[in-house]
Formats: sequence, structure tokens, C-alpha cells
Amino acid sequence: MIHSRRLSSRLFPFAVAALLSAAGVAPLAAGPAPAATLAQELPRVAPEDAGFAPGRLERVGALLDEYVAHGRLPGAVVAVLRDGAVVYEHATGFADLEARAPLGADAIFRIASQTKAIVSVAVMMLQEDGALLISDPVGKYLPAFTETTVAEPLPDGGYDVVAAQRPITVRDLLTHTAGIAYGMGGPGADRWREAEITGWYFAHREEPVRATVDRMGSLPFQAQPGERFVYGYNTGILGALVEAVSGRTLEDFLHSRIFEPLDMRDTHFYLPPEKRDRLATVYNQRMPGALVRARDGEGMDAQGQYVDGPRVSFSGGAGLLSTARDYARFLQMMLDGGTLGEARILSPASVALMTSNHVGDLFAPGMGFGLGFSVRLDLGEAGEPGSLGDYGWGGAYHTTYWVDPEERLVVVYFTQVIPAAGLDDHRKLRALVYGALR
Repeated sequence: MIHSRRLSSRLFPFAVAALLSAAGVAPLAAGPAPAATLAQELPRVAPEDAGFAPGRLERVGALLDEYVAHGRLPGAVVAVLRDGAVVYEHATGFADLEARAPLGADAIFRIASQTKAIVSVAVMMLQEDGALLISDPVGKYLPAFTETTVAEPLPDGGYDVVAAQRPITVRDLLTHTAGIAYGMGGPGADRWREAEITGWYFAHREEPVRATVDRMGSLPFQAQPGERFVYGYNTGILGALVEAVSGRTLEDFLHSRIFEPLDMRDTHFYLPPEKRDRLATVYNQRMPGALVRARDGEGMDAQGQYVDGPRVSFSGGAGLLSTARDYARFLQMMLDGGTLGEARILSPASVALMTSNHVGDLFAPGMGFGLGFSVRLDLGEAGEPGSLGDYGWGGAYHTTYWVDPEERLVVVYFTQVIPAAGLDDHRKLRALVYGALR
């Protein structure tokens, strides 16, 4: 989907030279992470001991149970953390409705665009390594983006292809202001279809993501750099950039530099076969309350080839699988200023930069966008419970999360419904969590 609006230290530098022959530059590569103690399991405390009114968080579980009972959700897992402790966790419904297989708290979900936050962190880690600057032009590392073009619409419905007014920067990609959509509509979409690059789903591709991304560089984009917020392949391109700069696959970089130190033991691009039984089934809801099992095979609204696929294309924009436990650990690291226990992933300065608004008023009423996250700027304009500075995002399979530094909260909510017509569970979840605070 194109989202375009114009509205008013321990784990640290690894310096190994990795020549990028095509670019003629020699950025620093991130070598293997040094041995480090894994972050400890998060503690658990009673909600009333963490500042919640007794019994009120139970309303979250009751709501989700009701949605499952009425066929609005197949199943869901929610986790609420405060001050680094799990204060509420609820798993309800089924991992597979037809088999009546219960959904456990350790179920594995396709997190789609929630991959973006993790890859954005990887980019900031490389900046802290001295391997890149987010102000750098992308073409410095991916030569296919040295000179790019834009499809400008004409009154007759056609379009002209013109040169970009300036180079796209790494920061443009982090903020979705590079003008790059998902190739599914707007001027120039015919060329993206001809190149067979549309939509965020990559698991079936038998070419490395760098090859796909290099082909993107020759296609016309939807807007001039910095002109608009256009949601699309930006973070997928960043995934290829991480590979180019580090000299490692994105899978290897994320595993050694983020997943292993944070003990994110069930986060993968492609699921190990022995974990197949924990992968939640995808359902389609094209009409409110009418869940239909998604078809098998490839595609954005299908089960996807996350177990039996080619295992070649590591999509930085939408490729990961994870659990509520793992993703909560990642978010707690962000809330704690880049650390979780003894594991340091980022500096507090980088976390602060990522969770500040970088796009002015280009995003949405009361909301800005940082480096991989939406950021709340005005409670009244945003029009829902929260705190100034809370940040988050979600995924195409109807997953969502947010972090609230003021209230010291982390909330993770996973289900598997695409499309999710008529569902209001995200908004109600937010209302119930804030309504439970004393």
C-alpha cells in the first residue's frame, strides 16, 4: 500500500575492510560479534505492583476472547511490560482453526513490516561502528541508486520520467521520504509490474535481495527525495545496504548483532523445520466477522513460503517471523536506551535520534515519523490514548506494537489476519491498556 500525505560499550565497532568493487569505496564491515552474556529472561510482576488498577488489564483478555468466540479473530497473543517486567500476557484462540490447535504464548507469527524497526536499528549500529553516516547518499554503497528518476504525472493520465533533484540519502530511506512506493499504483507502476517487483512479499524469490534492490534503482519513483512520506521498499533497500556495508547477509548480521545478544531465539527470516508446528495460520477477513483460511503458497494474503521457500531473499522491509516474547525483548532494549541487561545494541543518543520526528508535518495529524518508527507529537490531534513521544508501528498481518517512554510501557500484539476488514482491536487495545493505569 502507498501511504502518501502532505499534512500541515560492549557490542560496538568491528573494523574489517570490505571492498565494494562496483562502488569503488571501502566502508567498514561489521565482523563477528564478540562473545557476550545473553540478556536475562525478563522478570514478571503482578499488574497491581506495577501501577495498574487491580483487574483492569484482564479486560484485554476478555475482549480478545470475545473476538475469537464471535469469529472476528482466529487467535491472538498480547504482552504488556512496565519497567522492564512482564505484567500481563494473554494467548487466546487457535493457531489453526480447522485443526482446533490452540494458540500458545510461544506461537510464531509473520511480523511483516515490524521487520523495519529491527533493520533500522541495524543501520544505526553501522553508523555507531563508523561504517556509514545516515546523511550519506545511498549510491555510495549501492551504485544502482547513484542517479535515480521520478515518474511525474501528466494531465492526460500518463507520466514523464525525470531525473531526481538530488541523491537519495540513507536518512531518506529510514524516514520513508525517498519517494519509493511498493510499485502497485501511481505513475510508473507499469514499469514496476514489468520488472516483477510489486508488494512487500519476498519469501518466494530465488534471487538475493541485493539483486532485486539493484533492479529497483533503474525504475521511476513516486516523488522527489524529501518531498512526501511514501511508504514502500525503503527498508528493504536498507537491508541490501546493510549487506553491502557489512559484507554479510542480512540474516547473519541481524542474528549475530541483535538476535543472539538479546536472546531473540525464535526470530527468523525462514522458520527452522522443527518449529513449523508453532507457526500461526493466516486467515483472510474480507468482510467483518468472516474468517477464511488463506490459501497455501506464495503471496501477500497467503500462508507464504516462510518454511519451505528458497531461503535466499532476506527482506529487510517485511521478511521476519517472531514471537511476542522476542519482539518485546527488542522493544525493551529500545526503551532502556539501547541495552537489555548486559547486552548493548545502541547508544542512548541513537535511540533518541530514532524516536524523534524527522518529517515535519508530512505524516499524519498529531503524528511524526522517526528513523523506523511513527512518533506521537500531539495527543489531541492524534485523537487516541497515549503519551507524547510514544512510538511504534505494525505489520500487514494485523500485528502492532508501541513503546511509551513516559509511562515506561511496552505493548506487543500479534495475530494473523490479512486483510482485516472491520477490526477495531488495535484501537480498543490501546484504550484498555491506558485505562488500566492508576
